[in-house]
Amino acid sequence: MNGEVLSIHITPKAEAPMVAVPEVNAVAGRGLEGDRYFEHTGTYSETPGSGREVTLIATEAIAEAESEYGVKLAPGDSRRNILTSGVALNDLVDKQFRVGDVVLRGRRLCEPCDYLQGLVGQENVTKSLVHRGGLRCDIVSGGTIRVGDAVVA
Repeated sequence: MNGEVLSIHITPKAEAPMVAVPEVNAVAGRGLEGDRYFEHTGTYSETPGSGREVTLIATEAIAEAESEYGVKLAPGDSRRNILTSGVALNDLVDKQFRVGDVVLRGRRLCEPCDYLQGLVGQENVTKSLVHRGGLRCDIVSGGTIRVGDAVVA
């Protein structure tokens, strides 16, 4: 099961708009350089638990949210860091996989919340992304992630 990185999004602080970047440095134990969770300034930075270093979401999930619920999300609107195509992210919970040269471990699904719906400002965002809102991951082995990199399970 191989996929591809379509876009990468980070933001330096909570609630700030996500910014698309062509590449990002992934640091094991910290997250993505320049992102709010790397600096511990994200809304949920103080919430315990693994899987806060990087988040992924599939473009297919965003398309299904629009098709089934009329929710229109631009790539960064989901507040996930990496938009993928061609890989079943839910299957990667509790598994190690590669994004380019970086090794990630899927920790848990990134279920949507009312906070996300409030930031996006559309009805049904939460409902449209249940069980397909993305994947929370830890960085096992760092490096640079680039748009176009393969996602290899």
